[in-house]
This record gives sequence, C-alpha cells and structure tokens, in this order.
Amino acid sequence: MIAKIGRGANMMGALAYNQLKVEKENGQILATQRIMETPDGRYTVAQLHRSFEPYFMANKRTEKPVLHISLNPDPADKVSDAQFVKMAQEYMERLGYGEQPYIVFKHTDIERTHIHIVSTCVDRYGKKIPDNYEKLRSMEICRALEQKYNLVPATEKQRTGNEQVFRPVDYRAGDIKSQIASVVRHLPKYYGYASLGTYNTLLSLFNITAEEVKGELHGQPKNGLVYFALNEQGEKASNPFKASLFGKQAGLDELQNQFAKAKEKMKADPVRAVLKGTIEVAMHTATNEADFKKQLLEQDINTVVRRNDEGRIYGMTFIDHESRTVWNGSALGKNLSANVFNDWWNEQAIGQLQEVEKTSAQNQSLTTDNTVEKEEAHAFFNFLNKEQPTDDLLIDGLGGLLPEAQGEDYEEQEFANRMKKKKVKRGLK
Repeated sequence: MIAKIGRGANMMGALAYNQLKVEKENGQILATQRIMETPDGRYTVAQLHRSFEPYFMANKRTEKPVLHISLNPDPADKVSDAQFVKMAQEYMERLGYGEQPYIVFKHTDIERTHIHIVSTCVDRYGKKIPDNYEKLRSMEICRALEQKYNLVPATEKQRTGNEQVFRPVDYRAGDIKSQIASVVRHLPKYYGYASLGTYNTLLSLFNITAEEVKGELHGQPKNGLVYFALNEQGEKASNPFKASLFGKQAGLDELQNQFAKAKEKMKADPVRAVLKGTIEVAMHTATNEADFKKQLLEQDINTVVRRNDEGRIYGMTFIDHESRTVWNGSALGKNLSANVFNDWWNEQAIGQLQEVEKTSAQNQSLTTDNTVEKEEAHAFFNFLNKEQPTDDLLIDGLGGLLPEAQGEDYEEQEFANRMKKKKVKRGLK
C-alpha cells in the first residue's frame, strides 16, 4: 500500500475535489469523525467545511493547515468498505491525528479502488500537531497494515547508503566530461522514462541535455546522441560530448530499448493512478503556479514546465522521486495536459493582474500625494517569470525552457569557431 501525504491552505478545494467524485457517483463518504451530522447523511462542501472552521480560527499562523492523505492498496487487493474504514482509523491514530476531525472518501473512478482522508494538522486548541519523521512513520504504518489485512506489499525501491550520489553539473568547474559521466552512466539504474523528452527533463535537473544527431556513415544513415552541460538559464554551456564516451547505456540504441521497456511497464504501474490523484488534488488546492509546484515538491514530485518564446505552455512533465518515474502530463490524463495548465494559469494571472490594476487605480484616485509609497504590483507575479531557488532540496521545479534539438552540424560549427579564433589572432598582430 502506498500512502501520499499532502498539505495545503485551501480546505474548500480539497473538499470540492473529493465531493465532486461523490456527486458523479465515482466515490462515496465511508466515514467521518468529529464532523457535524446531517439529517439525511448527505453533505455539501459548505457543510463539511463548517466542521473545520473552529480549528482554523484557533490557529491563523499555520500556512498550510489542510491535511490530505491518500491510501492506495495494490490493484490486486480486494478491500471491503469496513476494512477501508478500519485502516483509515488505524492510520490516522498511529500517525498522530486520531483525535482530529476527518472525512474518509472512497474513490472508484479508476480500476484501483482507494481512499482519501481530508483533515487538518491544527488541533482544537490551535496548536499544530508535530510532523517529525512523518514519512518514515507513514511507511512503517503501511507495512503494518499490509501484514494485518493481508495486502500485497508495496514494491518500493529500497534506498541504501551505497547508492550513487548524483550532483548537478557545474559547467564552470573542470572536467565536464567526468561530471556528465557520473550522471548518465548510473541514472538508468534508478529512474524510469519512456521517451527522449522525459529523459531530457530528468537530465535537466542535473544541468545536462541530450540531443539526437543524424548523419551518414559509409553511405548508410546513422543516428547518434550527444550530451551538453547547461548553464543557469538552461542554455548549452559546453562543447558536445558523444554518447560513446559514456558507455553503451548512454547511447541512442540502448536508450530506445529502455524507453520501450519503461513504456510497457508504466502502463500497468499503480504509481500512475497515485501520481495522477496527487496532482489533481494540488490543482484544486493550489493558489497559483508557484504554490502548485511547492505542494508537489513537498511530496517528492518535481514539476517541469516548458514554455515557448510567447510564454505558452507546450509541455508538462512530472518527476516522482518516490517511485523514480518520469511522466508527461498528457500520459497521466487529458486533464493534466499542457493546454489545461496553460489556460488555467493564464486565466488566473490575467484575473490577478486585473484585480491589482483595479486596486492600484482606486489608490491613485484617493490621493494625489506623491510621497505615498506606491505598491509594486509586479512582485506578486514573479512566479510567472522566474523560479525561486531552494538550497535544501534537489531541485525547485525548473520552470524554464528546456533546450530543443536544433539539428546543428557540429563539425561545421567547430570549423566556424576555429575561423573566428584565427581572425582574432590576425587582428592582434
């Protein structure tokens, strides 16, 4: 059984996401605790929200008081509603939320039936419940529940102290070739990706990109792969390195075999449904793009957004570090495609900008005193233009553009560079 723990600030969003499943007959409320009862046992989002309001009033300092947990048994497990309720109660009790108000929703919109628990991490006295070692404790609880209810054990990849430690390439430092080699020689052992695009998305976290090159050898068409180091803007910052320098596993033929195997495996991977649900919850609870990325990053999921020169989103990729898989949004579901996010965030940004402009106009009409400090509206929209660095995390989302294959002739490029150097030398004489 896989558990996903998420936190947010939007309780209405979390409740609406789950209640919508109920209304579409793709889910039901299995159990509630410390939730106001209704005469007919049916609820609206507003009715459910009222039970949490006193907790939020008691603590207004906690930025993310909303707790959203999904418990996902293996598709082969046959779990009854009564067992789901007991599992939810035991999980919440052992995790430290046994006295909290919560609602247990069952989702049946996919083949693998699972439950979502909506609660709060703020107690009735306004104190935030400690979450020390929460992920580790959650894993231990899941293993115990698997044994107690005879569930299929989760096939989690075990991490050991002997694992290769990957580090982003520093193009300013020496020996770029060795830096790239330390990543591309070992990355396929740990992550699954089904295309060159998703492979490149993962490589971008380490300031590397791979590019396909085409040519002829002895009159026969020949395709290959070259690698580059990237700078902070995601631009090429080194000469190309042939894939053959890094071993057979870094070459195009071997990678294409890996893509095919990963694609087949990922079709039936239960992680797909878990990840899709986690992203959908973040879409309903996040206030903007930056908050969306942050919520997922807290659950070990990187979001890489690709935009063209006009700012339109043409690609969304999600990297789940827990399952070590890389997914295009469209492969997870039509509702997670690039177009959906482009429309969502653009509409959101326009609405926010209009609101700020309206407020600014009202302020200007109220006073003509030039000494009044003017509110800088543009700071509110920084998330649209740049990423905020996160030193203590592997990566903070890399919302910038990924380099695209340009089909350059590298021999011609090197020749042009040599000619430039000769011209400079002649000029110095």
